[in-house]
Amino acid sequence: MEQRTLLALMVFSSLIILSETIDQKPAIEIYSLHVDCKVTSRFAHTVITSKIVNRANESQEATFEVELPKTAFITNFSISIDGEVYPGIIKEKAAAQNEYDTAVSQGQSAGLIKITDRKLEKFHVTVNIAATSKGTFELTYEELLKRQLGKYELLIKVQPKQLVKHFQIDVHIFEPQGIHFLETDSTFMTNELTEALTTVQNETKARISFKPTLDQQKKNPELGETLLNGDFVVRYDVKREATAGDIQIVNGYFVHYFAPQEMPVFPKNVIFVIDRSGSMTGRKIEQTRDALLKILQDLRPEDHFSFITFNNKVVEWKSSLLPATEENVASAAALVQTLTARGGTDINGALLTAVGMLEQAEGLPERSVSMIILLTDGQPTSGERNVEAIQDNVQKAINGKYALFCLGFGFDVSYKFLEKMALSNGGIARRIYENADAALQLQGFYQEVATPILMQIEMQYPENSIEGLTKNNFKLFFEGSEIIVSGKISDELDLLPVEIKAQSHTSNLTLTEEANVKEKEQVFQNQKYIFGNFIERLWAYLNIQQLLEKAISAQEEDQKALEVQALDLSLQYSFVTPLTSMVVTKPQQQEELANKPTEADNEKPSNLPVGGTHRLMSGLRGGRRHSELQTGSNRKMFSTVSGFREAVIAQLIANEYPQLLLQLPRQNERICLNIDQRAQTSVQLLSDPEQGLTVTGKLGHGINHFVQFDINYVNPPVQIHVYTHAILVSYNNNNSWLSWAKSASSTIQGLRVSVEKERSITASLPDTVTVKISLVRFPADFLGLYFLDTERFSDKVTGVLGQFYSKAQLESDSSNDQSAVERLLRVSGSEHKVSRLHKKDYRLKSDSEPVSCWSIDLTP
Repeated sequence: MEQRTLLALMVFSSLIILSETIDQKPAIEIYSLHVDCKVTSRFAHTVITSKIVNRANESQEATFEVELPKTAFITNFSISIDGEVYPGIIKEKAAAQNEYDTAVSQGQSAGLIKITDRKLEKFHVTVNIAATSKGTFELTYEELLKRQLGKYELLIKVQPKQLVKHFQIDVHIFEPQGIHFLETDSTFMTNELTEALTTVQNETKARISFKPTLDQQKKNPELGETLLNGDFVVRYDVKREATAGDIQIVNGYFVHYFAPQEMPVFPKNVIFVIDRSGSMTGRKIEQTRDALLKILQDLRPEDHFSFITFNNKVVEWKSSLLPATEENVASAAALVQTLTARGGTDINGALLTAVGMLEQAEGLPERSVSMIILLTDGQPTSGERNVEAIQDNVQKAINGKYALFCLGFGFDVSYKFLEKMALSNGGIARRIYENADAALQLQGFYQEVATPILMQIEMQYPENSIEGLTKNNFKLFFEGSEIIVSGKISDELDLLPVEIKAQSHTSNLTLTEEANVKEKEQVFQNQKYIFGNFIERLWAYLNIQQLLEKAISAQEEDQKALEVQALDLSLQYSFVTPLTSMVVTKPQQQEELANKPTEADNEKPSNLPVGGTHRLMSGLRGGRRHSELQTGSNRKMFSTVSGFREAVIAQLIANEYPQLLLQLPRQNERICLNIDQRAQTSVQLLSDPEQGLTVTGKLGHGINHFVQFDINYVNPPVQIHVYTHAILVSYNNNNSWLSWAKSASSTIQGLRVSVEKERSITASLPDTVTVKISLVRFPADFLGLYFLDTERFSDKVTGVLGQFYSKAQLESDSSNDQSAVERLLRVSGSEHKVSRLHKKDYRLKSDSEPVSCWSIDLTP
């Protein structure tokens, strides 16, 4: 894990190697799989080569699958069968589609690339391999790594699904600014596999190589199952010295990186506009509540904030923005906890109300940043329903004064509608995927925009000496991110001057820098880690991304002109973008198209009215329509039923499971412990200074069982926050989220953290007590804590639970009656009468029989 103290933000590059899917085709053997990634000044060039052989006596079908980042552009793909090469050809999308229409009408499949989740898209191609023949798949893609929360990240998901004789991952990094920190991590790493991992690093270069042997890949020496199934992660950041950033030049093209540090943060004036319509019922509104409660805790005292909730009615929490004092945050948290979902969706009214509140706000800091954060899961079904009218209304109201960020929850929203509205008003749009970690996605987005440190940034270069300059004016800059500008230098320029003007919280800034063109070009001479004209390709990549983004919010005529420019660059530099297609030629003259999908493509068909249409929506989802038909008395009845159900579930869990369960040291007796404590208040469960271990927990609302545990280690300094929806591991200001949805493991300086899918998490450190937490999903989600190797606790262990491991003694039963129902338990000088009960053991499967234990109730 991370060896640094630095702003904790994340840049993301992801790749999943699924390779050939051969579960039902064991005759197809992958005998070589190589991932070669060269990262030069944040620009990553990745080549995946998979070699296969058909061991059967008849032809077999082999499928090549690779999941790559949505932000990446594929640049090349080829299939080689017995020496015959079938290359992919990149064409204009419309022309390629016309050529392909005949094939599609004859039943051949199209669409080799599909979005798989919020970060990744899958490239998938299938080909027939003749008996005893060999084949090679080679895919190349490129992307510019984006800095987020203070770091760049390359994530390689490995899943070959079989043992591979020659398996190798090579990551080469060259950063002329110097590498500030570098780390690798993996969810599938074992002690044996660690021996296959090597890292070589100096001031500016690093090489990470992972080359496991067949024996090291095996789950079991007797079986052919592979351990290679999970994440392989490389994270790093660069050194920054020059206040005006760093300029790099190759072959007449320059790139300028600007990421100031240690600057005061602007106070924020933020209005959260939250959809509480009927379709948000259930898990969505619960996850929204969870996220908002945590976001409220992240507000700074100098911030101002308010809430607007909406369905077919728009409701203001307060009539104006309030300072983020402890009292106001607590009051807002109380509101958030009462959020319920019913009714329609008046997006227009809610946003105009938010703008009006900012317009009328008084007493806000003179130098501050105002923003609106909209969260919705549906389409406008109340008030103004015409999306173009809404976009126009909002843009006129905001008038460039505030930033609008739009979060679309799920796939019933029109992402295209939200994206245009956000980009037209200085913000961005983001889809929140309906996964277990949706609350974490919401929190993660807020963290990205929580710390603005510059506004109105202008990057100025000599006009007559620079061609094709990418975007050089930026409304906001957030701590931990990075501004990148690129362009082409005219031949006669010897010195490249740059001037940066911006507003900080305390003053107006002017920063200057001057780069010697010849000296800068020398930096990259004879560097085997780089690939040729990488800055020129970086410039083209950045230009295409920005032209496509600009086209989203442009008028129709301007939109076409921007798309023509982006198409020309895509074809010139061989990028598969939303405007181009790769024609993949296969044996027997078969052809398929690889089209790059956009986030707007990745949703259900929209029923949104546009243009002059003002018709009633006929496609209301059941949740909304049901809610809108409720009368006042019905609502009260539904609320009562909901509360009754929660009470029943709480009682059911209490009857079945203890809050805490432990085995008394040196006594073969189980203790079931229940704590009388207010929900969401932290309980100090255990602290052992000699073990360097502390564990605290929080009870949930309504179920009176633990829904959060926090494990803190002194050495290494790691904090593990276990929730019912996910797990957060923090180390030296670096946060890594683990999901309950899949098994994974990670080791940090000897501390091993392992997740068993939907079952438990284990934290183990040599010579230290092992901490284990079970996840129980039925009848409601909660967590169960227990310890292994408890003889390692010292005499100094304390806490509500800890005291039982050093200062507890169950009075022996003189009659030796095994059926006794009451005993006396001495703990820390106090005597407690305990009763024998039968409770389910959360350490075991949910269908296990109850076990006998001595029950005690304590008040911390």
